[in-house]
Amino acid sequence: MIFNLFSNILPTVHCDLPEPWQFSFQDGASPSFDGIVDLHDQIMFYLIIIIILVSWMLGTIIIKFNTANNPIVYKYFVHGTVIELIWTITPALVLVAIAFPSFRLLYLMDNLNFEVSSLIGCIFEYML
Repeated sequence: MIFNLFSNILPTVHCDLPEPWQFSFQDGASPSFDGIVDLHDQIMFYLIIIIILVSWMLGTIIIKFNTANNPIVYKYFVHGTVIELIWTITPALVLVAIAFPSFRLLYLMDNLNFEVSSLIGCIFEYML
């Protein structure tokens, strides 16, 4: 009887339960967790693109630049300024593309906690 009284007063949160061999996340109980799932999906997109590009470049290099197909090595292909600029700037741009959504999510999570704590402080101030 007491349990029924408290279950009517205190709301319960209904979330998903884990399932066997579950591949994705459970449904979030807060907006911040939904933001975390979105950030995960975004980072996984960049990760898959990077894996595909690196695998393609590695396969191309293995097939085209072996000694049977090409006995003379073109030294400016691997020691050129342009290629060094490309493989230095590209990872920096990828990190910036990942950093902006993660900083936005961190700011939103921090801002939510600040508003709740200031609201609680105002309530306690007026209660005294």
